[in-house]
Amino acid sequence: MNTVNSVQWDVLLDSNKRAMATVTNWATGSLSTTEAMSKFSGTKFAGPFRHLVRSNGTEYGRNLARKALRYRAVTV
Repeated sequence: MNTVNSVQWDVLLDSNKRAMATVTNWATGSLSTTEAMSKFSGTKFAGPFRHLVRSNGTEYGRNLARKALRYRAVTV
């Protein structure tokens, strides 16, 4: 199993409010993985998000994202 350190949370959550909103909506199930990937396509967030999903899967990736958001005191 991969560790949380393998995901670049600083890129996905700390740098851009739109990216953080997309991750939040994806983590809560408001967006599908395909929709989130299309929102990130062509940006610097696409690679870290694809890595998160491909290495951990959708369900475990969503759990990790919710945990990372709680760690940063973002209500989910």
